[in-house]
Amino acid sequence: MVLFKIILVISLFYILLQDIKERKVYWFLFPIVMIVTGVLFYNNTLPELFLVNAMMNSMFIALLFFVMYIYSRFKLKTSLNQVFGLGDALLFIGLIGSFSFVSFVVVFVFSLVFSLVLHILVKAHQKEKTIPLAGYMSLFFLLTYISFWTGVTTKLYSI
Repeated sequence: MVLFKIILVISLFYILLQDIKERKVYWFLFPIVMIVTGVLFYNNTLPELFLVNAMMNSMFIALLFFVMYIYSRFKLKTSLNQVFGLGDALLFIGLIGSFSFVSFVVVFVFSLVFSLVLHILVKAHQKEKTIPLAGYMSLFFLLTYISFWTGVTTKLYSI
């Protein structure tokens, strides 16, 4: 399992760096994140619970995509790809198998809040107007996993 943790740390860190520097992320990092987070969660829960939680997380992400589509289409009067990047969508999908449903929703929402606060703090120093959402969320998930592995957070998979 240590190897999976190292791979996850490296993958999330590269997503952070690439998204901040270039606003482009290598596509193969997202399946790596999906596989590694899925394996880590699968090893910490029952197989049946893993499948149920992955399906519920998928429905949550699908609902989120639907709401973003409706909002961008009718409120912003633009297409979804103008306000939301492919890397962001791939990260959302890549994290589907990472946690139990309640933990996933809580960590996911807090990663979005973290991304907003971080962007507000650093936007004066950025040249780009776009938000590196996948990078900021990768940093948050990286910190979340590290806090769990070091014992700061004790109930990541079971809530």
